Amino acid sequence: GAVCAVSVAPANTKWLAPVVEEAGADILVVASTVTSARHISKSTRGLIFEDLCASMRIPVVVGNCVSYSACLALIRTGVAAVLIGVGPGAACTSRSVLGIGVPQITATIDCAAARDTYYEETGRYVPIITDGGFHRGGEISKAIAAGADGVMLGSIFAQAKGAPGRGYHWGMANPHPALPRGTRIKVGTTGTLEQILYGPSSLTDGTQNLVGALQNTMGLCGAANISEMHNAEMVIAPSIITEGKVWQFAQGQVKK
Repeated sequence: GAVCAVSVAPANTKWLAPVVEEAGADILVVASTVTSARHISKSTRGLIFEDLCASMRIPVVVGNCVSYSACLALIRTGVAAVLIGVGPGAACTSRSVLGIGVPQITATIDCAAARDTYYEETGRYVPIITDGGFHRGGEISKAIAAGADGVMLGSIFAQAKGAPGRGYHWGMANPHPALPRGTRIKVGTTGTLEQILYGPSSLTDGTQNLVGALQNTMGLCGAANISEMHNAEMVIAPSIITEGKVWQFAQGQVKK
């Protein structure tokens, strides 16, 4: 069967983590807009990731972060993987509402450096997952070249036949009643999930056969695996507000 990952907010992790594990989940994800190894709490003892990882029998993935120092501190707590990115998702408006964020490629490069530093120190490899900002296969390839071990996709999968949004996508980014940081966007339905991931593609815009696109890019770069792809040369041309906002921009929800 499929791998089941359950996401919880840091504030609810202490009481929800045992429930998630008991329910049979394969992975616990602790996610917020910005996560650090030092969780500030009004309680006498905040969320300590070292304690959480030691108490769980399943892997703990934590995010999000965008800097070398924050990523390295999280990795040193014993987490299984780290999510990278603040605000690049197609339905996320955190960058506009809060004014925070780092271009996704820059964040990936910095956090990959933290992962490599920790690996050199300890011999333990902790994957980083670039979260958000993807619309086409080429963007996934760029993330891997920048150092990502994996990617998190939202709006791309929302276009699949059978997706619960039925052609619409809205992110999980803080649907707060007083200060929402996500919007609902129309992405349409382009094909089956298998088409989107593995083809055959019925479109020419790079939104289908994402795995095939990555394989082709790796071949063109002379990379036989993900690790070798990390050594590809890149030219960085970052953007903040418009990065990953293809649908919002087309529908007038984001302005230059």
